[in-house]
Amino acid sequence: MPDEVQQTFGFALYHAQIGARHPDAKPLKGFGSAGVLEVVEDLHGDTYRAVYTVRFADAIYVLHCFQKKSKHGVQTPKREMDLIRERFREAEIKAKGGTS
Repeated sequence: MPDEVQQTFGFALYHAQIGARHPDAKPLKGFGSAGVLEVVEDLHGDTYRAVYTVRFADAIYVLHCFQKKSKHGVQTPKREMDLIRERFREAEIKAKGGTS
């Protein structure tokens, strides 16, 4: 990912770590009130997304960062959503003291 995008995502994660919300962070649809947020950054015609959760008290879990390839619509592709859901389940297990 380009440096500018990494800086934006890093700053959003910093906000999460100090208990704040980055101005561009918004809840990711499909997770209800699970505390899953996304930050979208557009750069030179490309769109990048970072998805993370603030649900757990001990850590911020980055669930996925990717470049959105599809030019049709704003919806997150199913393949990416499936990966985010899988990683969220793994984060839940870790947060409860289990292993994955």
